[in-house]
Amino acid sequence: MLTHDKIWTALDRLAARSGLSPSGLAKRAGLDATTFNKSKRITSDGRERWPSTESIAKALAATGTPVDAFVRLIEETTQRQVQTVPLLGFAEAGAGGYFDDGGFPVGKGWDEVGLPTLSDEHAYALEISGDSMKPAYRDGDVIVVSPTAPIRRGDRVVVKTRDGEVMAKELRKRTAKAVELRSLNPAHADRSLPVADIDWIARIVWASQ
Repeated sequence: MLTHDKIWTALDRLAARSGLSPSGLAKRAGLDATTFNKSKRITSDGRERWPSTESIAKALAATGTPVDAFVRLIEETTQRQVQTVPLLGFAEAGAGGYFDDGGFPVGKGWDEVGLPTLSDEHAYALEISGDSMKPAYRDGDVIVVSPTAPIRRGDRVVVKTRDGEVMAKELRKRTAKAVELRSLNPAHADRSLPVADIDWIARIVWASQ
């Protein structure tokens, strides 16, 4: 049976496959950025709102997705659960108001993106901007961060300093006093940060590429 939720979840999965948020997919399709947002899926009086065939067609064209592939996304939605996680631009992550003291997402300004079900209900996504993390991550890639996942040497992590700097690096060494990080881009220097200067550190558990 074709349902409202299956269609919207398929659109979320289409966006995630392309490394986009729902609003990013809408913009790429030449639509209003809010077309596929959660707030557009229910009317003001609580009724379900379906996406238009025109908006779906534009999303498929923008991502080069055949109709039969979108049908498979709908069918897979019935077999495979999708988790919606909050999404924030990497450049905004250093600003105040988006994270609590433990590095968990809080406050307003987050978008949403649908991804395969994760084991961490507190996981969130960051959209990469710029080329400072090439070749590991490119501009527009989406990475998923788990603030509760254990971190080991060699893991890729996101680190936020108390000065508001946010970076994605590889963990080389972690002691009671300092954290040593290897740059993912050879053009950028490795970093060694005193533990006292770090606001939070979390493991990258998924990337869109």
